[in-house]
Amino acid sequence: MDIGIIGSGNIGGTLARRFRELGHQVKIANSRGPESLAAFAAETGASAATVEEAARAKDLVIVTIPEAAVTELPPGILANTSAVIVDTGNYYPSRDGRIAEIDGGMIESEWVAQSLGHPVVKAFNNIFAAHLGAKGVPSGTAGRIALPVAGDDPRSKELVLGLIDDLGFDGVDAGTLADSWRQQPGTPVYATDLDADGVKAALAQVDAGRITDYREQADEAARAWFS
Repeated sequence: MDIGIIGSGNIGGTLARRFRELGHQVKIANSRGPESLAAFAAETGASAATVEEAARAKDLVIVTIPEAAVTELPPGILANTSAVIVDTGNYYPSRDGRIAEIDGGMIESEWVAQSLGHPVVKAFNNIFAAHLGAKGVPSGTAGRIALPVAGDDPRSKELVLGLIDDLGFDGVDAGTLADSWRQQPGTPVYATDLDADGVKAALAQVDAGRITDYREQADEAARAWFS
């Protein structure tokens, strides 16, 4: 598969490394330019790219940057792509500043899709990068960690669910993009490494009336990360 990754942080770097290990062609980009990724590219076999080059990947583009940085991408950079776009982002007001639309009730990944001008699939946002890189196991292994995937296009979700299986995790269809709030920071499925049954139960037990509470509690816990 031809995969572009926009963002070279913990999740982006981990996915680039793992996808290369699986034999995929990977272009990875960040805001600092390809030169800053030369050592990583030499180590992993990924191609250090500009954001524009990563956005031209044919099959899959993963946007894995802070929520506030989404609007800093070149306008329309993904609006006309035929690739599946995955959003791994989480909204932390203490890092991102306040985003009025999300604070007003818009679902985080719906805001990302609107900002990009293209539908997205929400995935890879609820697991620690170290676990994503090291805790994958063969299909059928008891207690295999499961990852929720939310989106509106069934074929796009199938592609992402298949890649999750290849990476060593069970994928769980978490519903439409409007349902993706169920896997955001502070919810029962976030950073808990549950198996498939556990993920389904956690997604079902969340309370829509507590969306803001989940976010604020997670943001309070994460403040030390961003200080």
